[in-house]
Amino acid sequence: MTRMLALLMLCLPALAHASTPDGANLSLLWGLPFAGILLSIAVFPMLAPAFWHHHFGKITAGWTLLFLLPFTASFGAASSGSLLLHALLGEFIPFVVLLFALYTISGGILVSGNLHGSPMLNTGLLALGTLLASVMGTTGAAMLLIRPLIKANDNRRRNVHVVVFFIFLVANIGGGLTPLGDPPLFLGFLNGVAFGWTLRAMALPLLLLALALLLIFYLLDRHLFRVDGVQARDASPDTPVAISGWRNVPLLGGVIGAVLLSGLWQPGETLDVFGTPLALQNLVRDVLLLLLALASLWLTPRAIRAGNEFNWEPMLEVAKLFGGIFITIAPVLSVLQAGSDGALAPLVQLVSRGDGTPHNVMYFWLTGILSSFLDNAPTYLVFFNLASGDAATLMGPLAQTLLAISMGAVFMGANTYIGNAPNFMVKAIAQQRGIAMPGFFGYMAWSFSILMPLFLLLTWLMF
Repeated sequence: MTRMLALLMLCLPALAHASTPDGANLSLLWGLPFAGILLSIAVFPMLAPAFWHHHFGKITAGWTLLFLLPFTASFGAASSGSLLLHALLGEFIPFVVLLFALYTISGGILVSGNLHGSPMLNTGLLALGTLLASVMGTTGAAMLLIRPLIKANDNRRRNVHVVVFFIFLVANIGGGLTPLGDPPLFLGFLNGVAFGWTLRAMALPLLLLALALLLIFYLLDRHLFRVDGVQARDASPDTPVAISGWRNVPLLGGVIGAVLLSGLWQPGETLDVFGTPLALQNLVRDVLLLLLALASLWLTPRAIRAGNEFNWEPMLEVAKLFGGIFITIAPVLSVLQAGSDGALAPLVQLVSRGDGTPHNVMYFWLTGILSSFLDNAPTYLVFFNLASGDAATLMGPLAQTLLAISMGAVFMGANTYIGNAPNFMVKAIAQQRGIAMPGFFGYMAWSFSILMPLFLLLTWLMF
């Protein structure tokens, strides 16, 4: 990372006049370092888990440099610096600031008690998290509930499935009801999609998918509970749930307010940082988020964070991995944005019928599949602009197309650990608590066997 910053500092004087290459002129070979990061995430934890745990940051930085150095040699330091600056200032830093605020504040709310996991209790916690995800974001809801859910099930012989379904429902699908829930929908909100439209359009598919998953989970959990029973944990009786750290609740409300502010307040002022435009409302939002997180650290007693076993490792893991992902994904997204003029033209052409009308089934599946392996927020934006780019048109005659894009980006982020940032954070916390979480492909075996049939059913019902 220091070499990347050094490269950026060297070419700062030329950045004001630099531009990144048009995606129509980029080869798909520029996406190999991005693919390398994905393969590293998939393979190293299986083949060399200890090595990966200690060196994943260096491996990610290595792939990032393997992209930046040839890119600099081909297009010049100014273009490379411009790409790096845009990825860091325009995308990565706002992304990390929001995660940091939600992770810090939710980590200051302690849900305590001595509940022992049962199928009914687990299903209820998953349902609660699904509802909260659209109010406080998938990251906030996931960080609030994952620790008490793990604690409730620490005497179950098999509890991996509990965390996997938690990722499905709380870290992804539950965030589909409002622009507050998941970054793709927030991007749509910033581009003119009405808050009420998202609420109305996404209610039915989210309800159908969530109910189906909760039913499947309950039946599976009940079966495993009957077969395995529970391990002896302690002789004390169950105690009621108690919540500590109430000072963080209004701070969490402040996060929601700051996010809404950046969508509703449009002063039209933009700060240009060497070619990267930073809207005033977004800068104000990020400053507010940082202040709210710092207030949480100041106001929350240490005992509460100790009770949550709070530490920064999950946050650091996400930041290091997604830092490399945001940089190396840039040429892939540029090629996609080039549409029919880019190297992925055959893929882009699949979303249009012969008469030029949108193919909504393909919009759903292509947005979803790409969101599973690329970041789902920019993938949403690519297909949003490909369909029309005009919010009024997309909420009107192309409403089904916008629904397909929204469903694909939000729901299929659950297909892999990298589809949505909370997935990795939940996985990291579960592993810290001693749960043997499946690897990259092992998790995909869960998601593809359970989610894909439901996505096919949704396709038939909605499109």
